[in-house]
Amino acid sequence: MPTRSGAGSLNSRVEFQQPVLQEDGHGGTIVGWEAVFTEPGRLTPRIGGEDVVGQRLQGKQPYILRVRSSTRTRAVKTEWRVVNSRSGSVYSIKSATNLDERNAYVDLLVVEGDDE
Repeated sequence: MPTRSGAGSLNSRVEFQQPVLQEDGHGGTIVGWEAVFTEPGRLTPRIGGEDVVGQRLQGKQPYILRVRSSTRTRAVKTEWRVVNSRSGSVYSIKSATNLDERNAYVDLLVVEGDDE
């Protein structure tokens, strides 16, 4: 089966969020989330490998999220999270790489259902 490439393959909309401290109403603070920007992206489930199988057994599905490279997508930090705008699924960001080394795309390793 041929794989799609280019802008047409970015079939999801994802919102990047950063943590912010908010008052809890009792004199303390809690961590909340603030939307930074929304981008088109493609979520591809990772398959195979011992670490992937281990994460699935814990109910955590890893994905590769591909987004266009820009100053804002290259500035994403692992403390942030991603929310799929269509499904509402939340993903923690584990790493970001520029695999093609041309600055066309940023590939992020994200994990669904991860609350670390």
